[in-house]
Amino acid sequence: MRRLRRTAAALSVLMAAGSSVAATAATDPYAAPAPAPALSAATLDARFAAAGRDIARARATAARTGDDDRARALSAFLTPGRRFLAFDPRGDGRAVEVIGNLRRADRIAVVVPGADNTLAVYDSVKFAGGGARALHRRMAAEAPSARIAVIAWLGYRSPSTLGLDVLTGDRAESGARRLGRFLTGVARVNGTARFALLCHSYGSVVCGKAAPGLGALRVDDIALFGSPGTTADDVSGLRTSATVWAGRSTGDWTRFVPHVRFAGLGFGPDPVSPAFGAVRFDAGTGPHSAYLKPGSAALRNLALIALGHDSEVTHA
Repeated sequence: MRRLRRTAAALSVLMAAGSSVAATAATDPYAAPAPAPALSAATLDARFAAAGRDIARARATAARTGDDDRARALSAFLTPGRRFLAFDPRGDGRAVEVIGNLRRADRIAVVVPGADNTLAVYDSVKFAGGGARALHRRMAAEAPSARIAVIAWLGYRSPSTLGLDVLTGDRAESGARRLGRFLTGVARVNGTARFALLCHSYGSVVCGKAAPGLGALRVDDIALFGSPGTTADDVSGLRTSATVWAGRSTGDWTRFVPHVRFAGLGFGPDPVSPAFGAVRFDAGTGPHSAYLKPGSAALRNLALIALGHDSEVTHA
């Protein structure tokens, strides 16, 4: 009975943190992306070109409708040299960007972001695009001769921290299916590269649900950071042969999240707890949104994990 009362109290905290009144959504002015070929080595350049056209079309819509924040963000997306494998401007948006040479890379790091990722903030170092570029720079600094690529994968509907979706695994379930299909496509582009999944916050729920289906791919490492949980009880529950890493900075608010799972709410045990069984890495002292901040201890260790330099990672 005492345990039941504790669980009920924890869930009330989760509900209070996530409850909000949903605003009535206006009609979305943005068009769906044009059909694109399935990802493969033969279609890679066509995918880049198709996404570029979709971005240009969405930027024109943003300018016409007065959506200034998005217009600025999409103008930056169209900077020469940037390459996107997928783009969808509807709602808060989705975008998948490649930094580096995907065909020739020996190591491919995939950044799977958490809540509050939108197209308007995508290039901030706190979010998918800016964080992925910071990771690529750090990986290149740690191993100048390595052949690397980093993918910023905002390929699912990122929940808002002010909504109830962030308390359930529903969006993570659909995101996990999308992530699995995407990685299968990347493996068709490059059949020899080794993968590392770097999964932040709610993105770690996505990775946790995707992990059991990735056995046919060359996923060496899965790093969970700022994680509220994965819905698995421990590493064995992820059913993966990859090394599972976990880190939490001392300034991260997720240390206060109740690690329970009941009636579809919550994500279960804390990945940084010894009982979970992950390899713990030093994630420094920063806040929840600063793991990929240049100069941080977390960024250095995540870059080393992505490179496969396990012996150089500093442990918590």
